Amino acid sequence: MARSEKIMNAEGFATLALSFPGTEQVPHFDRVGFRVAGKRMFATYLERDHTCNIFLSVSEQKSFCSLDSKNIYPVPNKWGEKGATTFVLKNLPEEIVSEALRTAYNETRVKR
Repeated sequence: MARSEKIMNAEGFATLALSFPGTEQVPHFDRVGFRVAGKRMFATYLERDHTCNIFLSVSEQKSFCSLDSKNIYPVPNKWGEKGATTFVLKNLPEEIVSEALRTAYNETRVKR
C-alpha cells in the first residue's frame, strides 16, 4: 500500500456506509450493522479489532480477496462460504473498502 493512500477509521466507515440512500445503522450482536431499510444487512463493523464484514457475492468475494488475501478474506464459517468477507480496515486503503461497500449495498438493493 502506498503511504499516500487514506486508511478508513471507524467514523469514516460508518459515515460511508450510511451515505447510501435508505441505509440504517442497527446493533448486531457485538457489532454495528448497516442495512438497507427493510432489507438485509450489507455490512457490519467490529470496533474491538477495527474490522468489518461486507456481504458480497461469492464471485465478488474472490475478486476482492485477490487484491490482498492477508487483509481481505472469507469469514471462517458458513457465512464466508456465501460471500461474507472480512476487511482489516487499518491495513487497507479507503478506496478498496468503499468499492466493496458500494458493491454489497447495490447487491442488497436489487435482491427481493
